[in-house]
Amino acid sequence: MTTDQAAVAAVDLGAASGRVMLGEVDPDGVTLTEVHRFDNDAVQVADTLHWDVLRLYAQTLTGLRAALARRADLTSIGVDSWAVDYGLLDSGGALLANPVHYRDRRTDGVADRVVARLGADRLYRATGVQQLPFNTLFQLVAAADTPTLAAADRLLMIPDLLVYWLTGQVGTEVTNASTTQLLDVHTRRWATDVIADAGIPQRLFGPLRRPGEPAGELRHQVRSAIGADRPVPVTTVGSHDTASAVVAVPAVDGSFAFISCGTWSLVGLELAAPVLSAGSRAANFSNEAGVDGTVRYLRNVMGLWLLQECLRHWREQGRPVGLAAVLAQAARQPPLAAVVDPDDPAFLPPGDMPARLARACAGTGQPVPDSPAAVVRCVVDSLALAHRSALRQAAELADLEVTVVHLVGGGARNELLCQLTADACGLPVVAGPVEATALGNVVVQARAAGAVRGGLAELRALIRRGRRLRTYLPTAAGAKAWSAAATRVGLPA
Repeated sequence: MTTDQAAVAAVDLGAASGRVMLGEVDPDGVTLTEVHRFDNDAVQVADTLHWDVLRLYAQTLTGLRAALARRADLTSIGVDSWAVDYGLLDSGGALLANPVHYRDRRTDGVADRVVARLGADRLYRATGVQQLPFNTLFQLVAAADTPTLAAADRLLMIPDLLVYWLTGQVGTEVTNASTTQLLDVHTRRWATDVIADAGIPQRLFGPLRRPGEPAGELRHQVRSAIGADRPVPVTTVGSHDTASAVVAVPAVDGSFAFISCGTWSLVGLELAAPVLSAGSRAANFSNEAGVDGTVRYLRNVMGLWLLQECLRHWREQGRPVGLAAVLAQAARQPPLAAVVDPDDPAFLPPGDMPARLARACAGTGQPVPDSPAAVVRCVVDSLALAHRSALRQAAELADLEVTVVHLVGGGARNELLCQLTADACGLPVVAGPVEATALGNVVVQARAAGAVRGGLAELRALIRRGRRLRTYLPTAAGAKAWSAAATRVGLPA
């Protein structure tokens, strides 16, 4: 399968932090070295919540400089990030404003208006995308009358914006484009009818790229800034971080489900074709583009955001809580004493998460968590419950028998969450790799460079070599308790 060796840099931008990873690929597997990590903090300016994308770019250059210091023979660079958000360029290629954060309130109520005008069934059959209030479609409609949109000549998703700054080449990678609700799910081209009927300028949408295709070479100024003494290619990867993470799911066959667990939990299946039934639309599943023509059939679950916001709130209140200690305490709390639906819109914005959890529990007649350990147990139980609901619905709608769940990403470190997910789903949960997104980014680059051959099965076999994974087996008792808990908060039992 492997024909050579390669050293590549993976720029992996998450909603809470970013990192640059050096990936070294040879016949024995993939070695990852974190060369630079940095926070990704939102910035509130007046009434608008922004991403500080200029800082992210500066930190990316710092990381690439560190990668080159370790491996001057760097073969390639690839960039991935979260979905739906974008930057707007003017006709001269200048960024018009810092991108708006998907948690900003500008889209409040917009989705309902757009869906009423365009039709929910039509939108789903055209794009196959889960209706979320912050989808790019709704962000652009919310911005319709702004001077910024009027002056915009081109829209670039966040990873494509960084690739443009690195190379000077404009393009939109298809796995990230598929999250916008503006890409045709059948042709994987821009859904021009939807764009036109939504009143969005067609000029914003440029050429599409697919994972493995070249995206250009580093500009001369970038080479100087990071100490590169020769041209360095930038390779298109699965630039939606979940697309790259799913590449790195260490599955042996196709009967698996995945949970890419970080700030969000992306819960679903890898399929050969989209599922566009009325039941799928009603259950709010997305059919997003995957690497090698696959479909990521999934639902977004709010994820570890709830836990992150609790920890942040306690820290800001002057009573910081250690994650490891509070998870150990939470494991000793009564199971399923109080649960919430993590996808309640009340949990989407930043703010006092413990208070919102308390209100949700009180509103459903459940005990209100009265300590950090009880709050964290509520969060972890609720996430496991949401994982169970999404996986059961996905398997039923896709008519696929699932035998194992692969949980990748930062959540794979959370032993309590992994065990509770196994218990809730009644299936083995294989946890790891933690750095799945970076691994998927790396192997797609290595394959494009000729250092790896084969399809997803071969890439996954390479990733499994030498990788430490942990399997959590479901406990026999408790199925009725999970069903009852789901009923309490209106999730499918």
